[in-house]
Amino acid sequence: MASSTIDTARRQWLRTWPAAMLLGSTLAVPAWAQGGAYPNKPIELVVPWQAGGGADVVGRAFGAAVARHLPQPIVVINRPGASGALGLGDVVNAKPDGYRIVLSSTELTFLNHLGLAKFSYKDLRPIARLNADPAAVVVRADAPYATLEQFLDAARKPEANIRVGNAGHGSTWHMAAAALSEKTGAPFNHIPYAGGAPAVLALLGGHIDAVTVSTAEVSTYVAAGKLKTLAVMADRRVGDGFENVPTLKERKIELSIGIWRGLSAPRGTPDDVMAVLKAATAKAVKEPVWLDALQKLHFSTDTYGDDTALEALMVRESAFFKELAGKLKISN
Repeated sequence: MASSTIDTARRQWLRTWPAAMLLGSTLAVPAWAQGGAYPNKPIELVVPWQAGGGADVVGRAFGAAVARHLPQPIVVINRPGASGALGLGDVVNAKPDGYRIVLSSTELTFLNHLGLAKFSYKDLRPIARLNADPAAVVVRADAPYATLEQFLDAARKPEANIRVGNAGHGSTWHMAAAALSEKTGAPFNHIPYAGGAPAVLALLGGHIDAVTVSTAEVSTYVAAGKLKTLAVMADRRVGDGFENVPTLKERKIELSIGIWRGLSAPRGTPDDVMAVLKAATAKAVKEPVWLDALQKLHFSTDTYGDDTALEALMVRESAFFKELAGKLKISN
């Protein structure tokens, strides 16, 4: 992972916790919870992204927060690759006994539409949505665009070749830029990177013209005056330093895209096991250690949703991305 400021903050924050806490140590296991009922052994949480990134931090923070509400630890396993398809597929094919779950994300609703996965969100059972953050259109502070309209006008010029970085082919941030292009008729040259942080570093270095990543991934640089945000792809304006940034809808562009992260289990997981996981998760997201972790990384803290809410969200997003993928003809 490149040594960006936000990544340094993540590493410093992670070092402040004992390793046992990060892995959901049994030190926090209540004595009353020992026994033969589920779970009676550690639960593996597959994170389909590289260690040190936003998804990884969310997964480990959740493991620490839920330790007080489960009789066994949550152990994080990173399985990055193919825009999340490797890790998601691992759990799709796992034994449905509740001992292997996944940190799912927006990609689960469209990888199949891009030909990057044979499974869909229907192959997993939702436990809960943990958090969500919108995409943002971000350029260097010294870029010649004061508004989103100026940026889009520049992209429409013949042979403009506006390079927009993303977190990899088929990632949420790739789809965000592609959707903006489709809505506005402004062509972009999509440049893939290994993650959002490397794309932001490329923008800082002048190698690309813009990025579409989460507000959290650029907040440090925006605050330092190195980057500026032209718009957020949200239904309403966001806080944490972005209060004065307009939404796309304010600019008459009907588009709202972001990334959510949640928990899912294999489709055949029994109801009683799901009930344990859902109840523990609902309690974990109220823990100070969880809220503090999200706040330190500028992630939203008020976007928890239960399994029903997450299921409804995935239904809507799958339909949206299926239509978008058809229009753009994005495939592997």
